[in-house]
Amino acid sequence: MKRARKEKKRMAYTAKECAYIAVFVALVISAQLALSMLAGVEVVTVLFIAYAFTFGVVKGTFSATVFSLVRQLLFGVDLKVLVLYLIYYNFLTAVFGMLGKNIKEPKEKMPLLILIACVCTVCFTMLDNLLTPLWYGYTKKTAWLYFKYSLPVVFPQTVCTGITTALLFLPLRKVFLTVK
Repeated sequence: MKRARKEKKRMAYTAKECAYIAVFVALVISAQLALSMLAGVEVVTVLFIAYAFTFGVVKGTFSATVFSLVRQLLFGVDLKVLVLYLIYYNFLTAVFGMLGKNIKEPKEKMPLLILIACVCTVCFTMLDNLLTPLWYGYTKKTAWLYFKYSLPVVFPQTVCTGITTALLFLPLRKVFLTVK
């Protein structure tokens, strides 16, 4: 019984923690909106990976879920996008939350973190390439065309992820550590 109460207390968020998550989600949505006109350019990935790396799996995935839901209210409800975001961003934050728990000196592991961030970015596009044809019932030919035409965007997006992770991960982590 004590263990159950302790676990319940650990899962409850203080008002301060809720405010941090709300501000973080607002930051992510603002960053996404600000760069939405530039295909392949984004900072959402580096924001999420630095946040999850610093705050852990639970707060990372919670913020990813809140982001996915709030984004629907602002950009219009699209259930396929909601499912895609819930799967991908929760996966991304879980991976980097676990990495943050196991890597004490991220500066020494930056090439690995950049590689994992880039692989995750490619996985986002591949997940979309799988989910969208299934969701809309595309024919095999249409699904292949959807995949083929996603490739010109995944390359710059992956390069952008690599660059933003290399340049922004450590400064963002420092800011998040200060807040933590």
